[in-house]
Amino acid sequence: MIIFYDGNCPLCSTEMQQLKHADNKNLITLEDLNASDFSERYPYIDKDKAMNYLQAQKQSGEMIYGLDVTYEAWKIVGKHSWLKILRLPIIRFFADCGYLLFAKYRHPISRFLMPNTQCSNGQCGLKVKGDK
Repeated sequence: MIIFYDGNCPLCSTEMQQLKHADNKNLITLEDLNASDFSERYPYIDKDKAMNYLQAQKQSGEMIYGLDVTYEAWKIVGKHSWLKILRLPIIRFFADCGYLLFAKYRHPISRFLMPNTQCSNGQCGLKVKGDK
């Protein structure tokens, strides 16, 4: 599975780093949408749409989106099996609405929850005093 994510989002990058750490069999490839050569390597991915809504490509070539990506990715690495509750019919609707809200405001949410974190090239770390 290839996951296309916003490497400049501290929450997004942190989750992707945790996911990759759990990926002992190297089944997931992470692709930062902000990479300078992203559009050349993945011309079939609409970067603007991908910035608004998490996207992944399964090995079969099928594209999946939003919380389906999160669920499938953690399922692949054998972690967080509780996420399947988010894919149950009635809960799925509300979870997907919540995800859309999160995705739209992920940067302000990240700044609020992780005020001392700064991301660059998909890697996040603590801000150095004096950085903006």
